[in-house]
Amino acid sequence: MKVRILTLFPEIIEGYFKSSIMAKTVEKGIVEYSVINIRDFALDRHKTCDDYPYGGGAGMILKPEPLAGALDSVNAREIRTVYPSPSGKVFSQSYAKELSGEKELIFICGRYEGIDQRIIDIYVNDEICIGDYVLSSGEIAALAIIDSVYRLLDGVINSSSLEEESFEGGILEYPQYTRPEVFNSLRVPEVLLTGHHENIRKWRLGKSLEKTSNYRPDLLKPYE
Repeated sequence: MKVRILTLFPEIIEGYFKSSIMAKTVEKGIVEYSVINIRDFALDRHKTCDDYPYGGGAGMILKPEPLAGALDSVNAREIRTVYPSPSGKVFSQSYAKELSGEKELIFICGRYEGIDQRIIDIYVNDEICIGDYVLSSGEIAALAIIDSVYRLLDGVINSSSLEEESFEGGILEYPQYTRPEVFNSLRVPEVLLTGHHENIRKWRLGKSLEKTSNYRPDLLKPYE
């Protein structure tokens, strides 16, 4: 998969792609990335990329001309383009799976009060909200989406590890334990030490349902 990220702060993006599992994924050639500095496409000598909003209001808006130049440089009209935004469609695991089927993705990292709506109208295919809160950094939101997508690509993570994660099957993942058997007087649940696979499966399912009921009861509504 090819990933193109448009940003005013390339240093935020670069560190992510050079670390941990993503670095290995890039080394294997599973993911190819490039970071495009929006400021390189500004039209004045001061490299101005923002301006006041028409109609008044607090904050600044990213100007359309530098963004359009950056988007045209990566042929964005022909490639699925994502803009993370609090006013977008709510992101989900199924959405991540859909995006993981693309050969190329472009991400626009917004700043301040957002970007000019005409850029969204002309270039953006997916305006995505990662949660009911607001961030100052579009880079963080874009990386959250990228992280959830790339790990679903073949060759990144063992498929068996993906099958029992939260949201697979519509519920949250069960609690996990590792050595030592006793920590701060708390013991690993006895059933996990028995080696009885069916009993362990039932315990895990029960704990998944319990946790989902406590934290995300909305996920259980389709099963009522």
